[in-house]
Amino acid sequence: MKTKNKITSYILLSALCLSALSCKKDFNEVNTDPIGRTNTTAGQLLAPALVNVLSTNMVRNRNFNNELMQVTVDISDAEGKVFRYDVRRNWADYTWNNWYLELTNLRDIYTIANRPESLNASYKGISLITQAWVFQLLTDVYGDVPYFEANKGKEGIIEPAFDKQKDIYLDLLDKLEEANKLLATGTTISANADPVYQGDINKWRRFGNSLYLRLLLRISGKSDVSARVIAKIKEIADTNKANYPVMENNSHTAKILWNGTNSSTAVYSSPFMINVRAVDFRTPAITDFFLSNLSAWADPRINPQLGKNNVSRFGIAPGPDGYVGVPSGYDAGNSIKKQSYFYSDATNAPYTLQTDRYTGIIMNCAEVDFILAEAAAKGWISGTGEAYYLKGIADAVNYWMPERFTSASSPEVISYVNAADIAWSNALPLENQVRNAPSKMQLIHIQKYYALFMIDFQQWLEYRRTKHPFLQVGTGLANGGKMPARLNYPLVTQSTNPTSYRNAVAAQGVDDINTLVWWQKP
Repeated sequence: MKTKNKITSYILLSALCLSALSCKKDFNEVNTDPIGRTNTTAGQLLAPALVNVLSTNMVRNRNFNNELMQVTVDISDAEGKVFRYDVRRNWADYTWNNWYLELTNLRDIYTIANRPESLNASYKGISLITQAWVFQLLTDVYGDVPYFEANKGKEGIIEPAFDKQKDIYLDLLDKLEEANKLLATGTTISANADPVYQGDINKWRRFGNSLYLRLLLRISGKSDVSARVIAKIKEIADTNKANYPVMENNSHTAKILWNGTNSSTAVYSSPFMINVRAVDFRTPAITDFFLSNLSAWADPRINPQLGKNNVSRFGIAPGPDGYVGVPSGYDAGNSIKKQSYFYSDATNAPYTLQTDRYTGIIMNCAEVDFILAEAAAKGWISGTGEAYYLKGIADAVNYWMPERFTSASSPEVISYVNAADIAWSNALPLENQVRNAPSKMQLIHIQKYYALFMIDFQQWLEYRRTKHPFLQVGTGLANGGKMPARLNYPLVTQSTNPTSYRNAVAAQGVDDINTLVWWQKP
């Protein structure tokens, strides 16, 4: 840092000397950037920030979440393999750095939209929703994080305090409450500036309230807030639905549609094309857990005849033994043969998720269905867990295969769940943590697991909350066979924000992957 400062000072001094000796133009004219802007609008900040956050999420979903949650296995005997729970400390940096960077832009949207000359209630509401989305990821992945003082470098706060996760969550709920009111005004925004809903404010409002439900459910097990949280879930989903619209079908799903090409430079190219080489995209094997369930259910999403160009909608390529998976968490030294994998962009790939338009999911309608299924099964809201459960299955499939099921109660859905032996039964207990024992929670969450396919860290976060679905237990797991409970703080925080870092560790616990975050603690 000292060397960098010396170099910067030398450059500035040289520039001043040259200016004093030879500059003949007005100083202000010389120092006016003819290309850059001195100000911006809320709309100009929105799309780049959303794309960058979503790109970060998709990259880490692919190479971190999918490995932990037994979607894929990066077959290797080397150390540092996530599927074995051997999580190195440097995994923490990428998401932390990118999320905080874009939070500055998302907060600036509110600041700009709150000025008298550019006042816009909808942009303010969208800013609050997107901030809640990113801060939820930050606190769920790391625990206590800088929040109230974060992104305030312009105000001179360069060593922000870490805030307790409980306080962060409660403030995020307030943000989403405010966002719902702001968006109820229906103030218009630029459709061209909105890559998610193309200016449809009602859909933004539905997304905000759906995210509200996600956050409420995640902390519903904490006794110190459960009464308030459960009452709010009931208000949103039941007693005051008209004032809290939520996602009801896949047209409400929050997503960015990519351009569907194999260009890595065109506008809205998939992050999988920009950030992942084709050879790397097809390298991991699909696990036995992920594939065997879908196969046993005869799930249409993996049926080649129902897909594109005789490739299943999930873009799965057969391995040497056909459409089979490999075990996760196997012992190092075993000769595991790679089997099925995801096609990548290549001349011989008939179809691949790497270029698919629909992979940019922020939050989908099926997740909302399964949130409501759990709430109904627990008796928090009216309606039946079965109805929401069936709707979740239908919406999850229909996202990838529109109109496959005409409705949640259609004969096709009933026939499908009966044949797959995943039909709802009111005789089942709500919960049963005996491994592979049936329960309503296991039914809901194994289907929710597939509905959350490709959505940032949500499979991992929900597993940490519920211990569902029951994953296969490999004998080669590191970390004592324990699923990581969080990511450690990035190493840079120890050197750039040492006091706040030490205070956070003292409050939360040792900075490693096994320390439980607030909502995980009993």
